[in-house]
Amino acid sequence: MRLPRLYVDRPLVPGASLDLPDAAARHLVQVLRVAVGAPLLVFNGDGRDYAARVTRAGRQGAALAIESAGGEEPHPPLAIRLALGISKGDRMDYAIQKSVELGVAAIAPLFTQRSVVQLQGERLTRRMEHWQGIVTGACEQSGRRRLPRLEPAAALAEWLAESLAEVGAGGLLLDPEAPQALAALPPPPGPVTLLVGPEGGLSPRERDLARTHGFRGVRLGPRILRTETAPLAAIAILQALWGDLA
Repeated sequence: MRLPRLYVDRPLVPGASLDLPDAAARHLVQVLRVAVGAPLLVFNGDGRDYAARVTRAGRQGAALAIESAGGEEPHPPLAIRLALGISKGDRMDYAIQKSVELGVAAIAPLFTQRSVVQLQGERLTRRMEHWQGIVTGACEQSGRRRLPRLEPAAALAEWLAESLAEVGAGGLLLDPEAPQALAALPPPPGPVTLLVGPEGGLSPRERDLARTHGFRGVRLGPRILRTETAPLAAIAILQALWGDLA
C-alpha cells in the first residue's frame, strides 16, 4: 500500500519532532485522514523523502516524528523550462499540474497579447499562490522530491529581454506553421526552454520577437492543439526522446 506523502516547508531531521504548519496539519487530518501512529512520507524539496510517523492529529494541530531520510532524487537528464502564456480558468491549472507530473524544472507564466486573463496586484498574488499550491500538490502525487521553480509572472517582451539574458537566449517555440517537427530535432546540448502561447496562440509580432531572441519554431504534428494540451504533448516528446521517459 502506498504511503501518504506530504510537503512541509520546514527543515526535516531524522530523530526530531515536527509541529506541522496549520495548512499542512489541516491537509493531514482533513484530506489524508491520517491517524496517530500511522506512517507517512514527508518532503521539503531538498531532494529526499523522509519516513515519519504521526504523533498528534486533531483540531489543535498535528505533529510528526521524523524517523529516517530516503535516497536522493537524481537530477533529470534534461531540464525543461516551460514558458506558458496565461490562459483562463482550469486550462492554466491543468497545464501546470500535468507539466509538473511530466517533470519540468521550471514554469514561467507569461502575459501575452492574446491572454484573456488580466491579473495584477492582490489578484495576481493570490493566483501565484494558487499555482504554487498546484505545483506542490502535483509533486506530492507524482513522487517528485524536488519542487519545480514557479517564476514570477511577467509580460512576454519583458521576460524575453530580462529572464533570457540570465540563462541564455534561445529555446523552442511551439508553432503549428513551423516547417520542422519537434521530434526531428537533434539532441539539445543542455537545458531546454519551451515557449507556448495562450488561447489563440502568440501573435505574429510575438513570434517574430521570440525568434529575434533565438527561439526556433517547431510543430508537433498535423493538428492544432489546445493551450493546455500543446505543452504537455511537447514535454512528453522531449522526455521520451532525451529525458527520463526515454
